[in-house]
Amino acid sequence: MRDLTIKFGSSAGEIWKILEETGSLNEELLKEKTRLNNDDLYGGIGWLARENKIAKVEENKLKLDNTNLDSKIGNDAGLVWRILDIWGEVDINSIKRLADIQEEDAQAALGWLAKEDKIIIDKHSRFSLK
Repeated sequence: MRDLTIKFGSSAGEIWKILEETGSLNEELLKEKTRLNNDDLYGGIGWLARENKIAKVEENKLKLDNTNLDSKIGNDAGLVWRILDIWGEVDINSIKRLADIQEEDAQAALGWLAKEDKIIIDKHSRFSLK
């Protein structure tokens, strides 16, 4: 089992550093500048949203500010938490299907839950509650 706090916390730090330097960026440029894969990018965004440090200012453009993402990511995190509570170990495809959300939203929700230190991942990429 791996703790996701280090993985998504590091991703959040990379995102924060780039946004601190640039002011705001769209998601594609942020991904390019941080060199994060999609999972880590959206996990880091979810982490920063839970910390109230990132906001969406235009379609797909993000900046450091009080978050306006908490209703979406927080709600998705609640759905994911309930799925993990009921099902135990679940992979990302099952999370997407059961929560009826896109993969980016699922990863952001997982980043939110990682910030709360509530989830772990096993060697088969299945998530569960701590």
